[in-house]
Amino acid sequence: MALSYAGTDELEIVNIPPDSYSSSINSSAVSWGAIFAGAAVAAALSLILLMLGAGLGLSAVSPWANKGFSAATFGISTIVWITVTQILAAGMGGYLAGRLRTKWDGVHSDEVFFRDTAHGFLTWSVATLATAALLTSVIESVVKGGVQAGATVAGSAVAAVADDGLNQMDKTGNASASSINGGNYFIDSLFRAAPTSPDTVSANPQTDISQKNASTAEVVRILANSKDNKSLPAEDVSYISQLIANNTGLTQQEAESRFNETYAQMQKEKLETELAAKNTAEKVRKATIYATLWLFVSLLMGAFSASLAATWGGRSRDA
Repeated sequence: MALSYAGTDELEIVNIPPDSYSSSINSSAVSWGAIFAGAAVAAALSLILLMLGAGLGLSAVSPWANKGFSAATFGISTIVWITVTQILAAGMGGYLAGRLRTKWDGVHSDEVFFRDTAHGFLTWSVATLATAALLTSVIESVVKGGVQAGATVAGSAVAAVADDGLNQMDKTGNASASSINGGNYFIDSLFRAAPTSPDTVSANPQTDISQKNASTAEVVRILANSKDNKSLPAEDVSYISQLIANNTGLTQQEAESRFNETYAQMQKEKLETELAAKNTAEKVRKATIYATLWLFVSLLMGAFSASLAATWGGRSRDA
């Protein structure tokens, strides 16, 4: 029962059915049950489609933890499949949310359209958050992939030339066996013996090997100490040349010439490796940006698909 002013000095009593009056007061504009149901379906369908895409080789994204993808592998097929996954999964979730929502009596059609659209968007939001929680490792690999890959490549490249000999030192500061016994081509080439006649062959080869290993270890330590410098001090060059001469049969001048040529070749290879590392890191950075932008676009398309499908589901519900 309600009071109504009929345009006269008297109030008119209007009878309103109790059921319709209470339903208009207590009914909520948001049907959370329908939203969560649609979001669950959207998240599950996204997972299934990602697994299917990975199985068909169309997607570089794995649904399992710690199995993210490299941004460099983010190709056209991956873009298309992720976009299709978003449209289908979000659309299905939005349609179910619109179809299962509570019917609003006495609400203007424009308001119904707005509410259905909002239900679709909320369904997509909940499903996206649920999927993000499940695929945290994948999202993290997209954001950090470029930085980590670039840093790894650059760091590996800087040490690539020295890894075999210059950096293969044990904790005591001595060269490891691998660095002495053929671990580094450049170090080995420095101590390559000069052609000798039978009269100059040593009578105690074991002693010669031990002396060569000790000299090699010392050269490794000297080069490792100066690996970040573009040139060595003159006294180090002279001393290394002397060690080379003592172990190879070369003259001091020949040994110094051999060392200068080898060291120049080492520096050249190091610079080329560093340049290649920088180029690779830049490519990975660009690929990461490319992948992130396309993920953003696919998510927007998913939001649109869920919102539109929710209006279709709502119309079917109210028909």
